[in-house]
Amino acid sequence: MVTTIGTSSDMAKMVENFILLEHDAIAAYETTIERLESAAHKAKVEEFRQDHLRHLQDLTALAGRVGANVPGEGDMKELLTTGKIKLADMVGGDGAILKAMATNEIDTISAYEHAVDNAAVPATEKELFQRGLADERKHKDWMDQAAQTA
Repeated sequence: MVTTIGTSSDMAKMVENFILLEHDAIAAYETTIERLESAAHKAKVEEFRQDHLRHLQDLTALAGRVGANVPGEGDMKELLTTGKIKLADMVGGDGAILKAMATNEIDTISAYEHAVDNAAVPATEKELFQRGLADERKHKDWMDQAAQTA
């Protein structure tokens, strides 16, 4: 799925959309942790879930600075992100689950790339999005590798 998150010229709306994205990601990580069999995989995915909780905290602080609404939960996209994980679990165990999670990361990476490149994001706030992008790339790389060996 192609995302437009991070492309808005309205900083407040963009931050609100990122908060929704992070809520959806956290739900997908929780679903993944519940369904993985390997304790090592669960531990690594929990580490990544903590990154998303930090992203949410950082974005909530940014929302206060730019006057954005702070949604308390995700949106309908959560059904897609968690649904992929549930379907993958039905067909293939840890490898399939991690592959499904890696596909979720594609949209998140794209959103953070958009924000890093977005002229509407003040220079003082770019680092938040750059850190998020680095985390998302790290998550996807690990998931791709782990899925191959699971």
